[in-house]
Amino acid sequence: MDNEYLKIFAPCPLGVEELLAAETRALGGADVTVSPALIMAGGDLAFAYRLCLWSRLASRLLLHLSTWPATESQAIYEAMLGFPFEEHLQSSATFAFAVTLTGAAKGQNGPYLARLAKDGLADRFRQRFGERPSVDNEHPDLRFHLHWDGARATLSLDLGGALHRRGYRLAAGEAPMKENLAAAVALLAGLPETGGGQTPVVLDPCCGSGTILIEAAMIAGDIAPGLSRSWHGLSTWQKHRADLWHELVADAVGREEAGEEKEWPLFLGFDADAQAVTAARQNIERAALTGRIVVRQAELAHLENPSPGQPGLIVANLPYGGRLGEEALIAHLYRAFGRIAQTRFPGWRLAVLIAKSELTDSFGITWRRKLPLHNGAIPCRLLTGVAEAPAPFRWPIAEPDDDNDFAHRLRKNLVKTLAWAEKQGIYCFRVYDRDLPDYNFSLDLYEKWALLNEYTPPAHIDTEEAKARLALAKKIIRQTLSLRSDRLFIRRRQKQKGKAQYQRQSSPDQRPSYREVREGGCRLLINLGDYLDTGLFLDHRPLRLRLGREAKGKRFLNLFAYSGAATVHAAMGGAVATTSVDLSANYLAWAKMNVAANGLTLASHRFVAADCRAWLQEDGGFYDLILLDPPTFANTKKKGLRFDIQHDHAGLLDLAMRRLIPDGVLFFSTNFRGFVLAEEVARHFAMREISKETIPFDFARNPKIHRVWEVRHK
Repeated sequence: MDNEYLKIFAPCPLGVEELLAAETRALGGADVTVSPALIMAGGDLAFAYRLCLWSRLASRLLLHLSTWPATESQAIYEAMLGFPFEEHLQSSATFAFAVTLTGAAKGQNGPYLARLAKDGLADRFRQRFGERPSVDNEHPDLRFHLHWDGARATLSLDLGGALHRRGYRLAAGEAPMKENLAAAVALLAGLPETGGGQTPVVLDPCCGSGTILIEAAMIAGDIAPGLSRSWHGLSTWQKHRADLWHELVADAVGREEAGEEKEWPLFLGFDADAQAVTAARQNIERAALTGRIVVRQAELAHLENPSPGQPGLIVANLPYGGRLGEEALIAHLYRAFGRIAQTRFPGWRLAVLIAKSELTDSFGITWRRKLPLHNGAIPCRLLTGVAEAPAPFRWPIAEPDDDNDFAHRLRKNLVKTLAWAEKQGIYCFRVYDRDLPDYNFSLDLYEKWALLNEYTPPAHIDTEEAKARLALAKKIIRQTLSLRSDRLFIRRRQKQKGKAQYQRQSSPDQRPSYREVREGGCRLLINLGDYLDTGLFLDHRPLRLRLGREAKGKRFLNLFAYSGAATVHAAMGGAVATTSVDLSANYLAWAKMNVAANGLTLASHRFVAADCRAWLQEDGGFYDLILLDPPTFANTKKKGLRFDIQHDHAGLLDLAMRRLIPDGVLFFSTNFRGFVLAEEVARHFAMREISKETIPFDFARNPKIHRVWEVRHK
């Protein structure tokens, strides 16, 4: 059979066909043809053995034995009864049948057809030899494969079993990627077949059980994936040539030993899940790649470049977000991945597998290739490209057409404030705060967007005159900052009651629009068009930065969490866990998106939709660091809840301090200008007002905008 022409069917994941065809030709295959999820090729027995040892991409290898017309199931039994199984199988061996149905046969009963085929084989052996092989569906000596499309049936011998089971992966994380798809991703990402000198670092930031890294390392080390497999379906095959097989195995072992002497890339894996990291390390050890692949526990948010100035490759199977309501979170996570790649890994090649093609643009990266693949039944897309460092944005200052007091004051403020902001690394700040009585506005800049807040004009200003001044202010702002009209937002602010400042200004049916901005080392989502407030109170910037500095290793509690900006600062500062409590499920969803936008996973961060007072009475946890920033008034008719900061702050503080550890610190803040701290609070706790320390430079004209106390146990 050495020189006999054998026909091989090689199924593979959808999208991998051309890659497998090239691999098959490289291993000596002839007459290679490609069908969806299937390669067909011909060759001698040595070619079939090389495929068993070296194919990284095939799911199985099926040796064609016979094809015959079959329009009814009985024809399958008759064909099995007439086929010379004794040329392949001894009567003392075990066997099994797998059945695939396509075309007109799809509605047939697969298990019944498998029994028919088994009966035909068994009856043939019983009639000829008086004994029959036994059936073993789990661990047979030989497994046969029957394909029927309703018109023709094909019998094949499974030469290698499930080829993706290399033997190293006993531990797997959630929804693991099969090894042959992982190898395809590594190859399509541009990893060289052998030797890794051109790519000094291969990094997987969401490595899970380490499959992509292990397959990539096996490619770089010229390691045959079939060497570690315990079953090939060959040893009991009657036509097996053990001498030829051992010769090819010896050659593969020699290539692996030679590969040890070559220059390998540094393979690095990270995952936020400690269990996934443990599983990856166990799999790496079983693959005999300890020392070649390093895996650590780390979130995407804290990923750092291990070789600045050197090019590398980032390859990842990113979370798909299949659960209801997760698409927005996944989109922000993808955006975080793209931003981190561009800012920390400029020049690196990228390859990411995603399931939702509609999120391709979420990364903010111009992809060079978008390749369709399937991870099992899940249609995916492999995106490949290069991380290019983004161009820095700076606000221009131009001369407006109008020459008046507002234009002069705005330009003066911009020159001073922009210089301060650039020096301090601040990207969201106030540049005008009702400096001129006749121009009763404030102007905030958020990265490349501007928000003009119009306050109720003084009584002596005519309504039409106020409109004219607003129109003039808009014109001057746009000309001075060379600002497109779609980047200037206007909000009319007036005295609010309860939570009116938090309510949506746009239609509830309209999907909220978020924009990402920087603050410290964090990314935060603001909303300039749907709510009166943006989700980021600029006057509290120093307090948020302080929370980030003090959060390392601590448990952080954010009460009245709103959009979770403080939670993000604490998490990015190294908090071991955060808890964010707010009555609004919508704002907690915003907080979750803020967490995802920084490349942080939700596992260490708890979000509780509850009234803070009721929750504090029920919660049994303790916290090292607490932020208590309640609204001035709140009146929720639906839940029958009423809150007044002046009347209720003493009881609220007492509840919160019960959850603070003995040497912890709580920051209490209020924007109520008429606030008076209750005497009993000062008696019970060590209170230190730090308001002056928390008023930033851009709010210096308004030092009473908020008050803040540092609160500790006496």
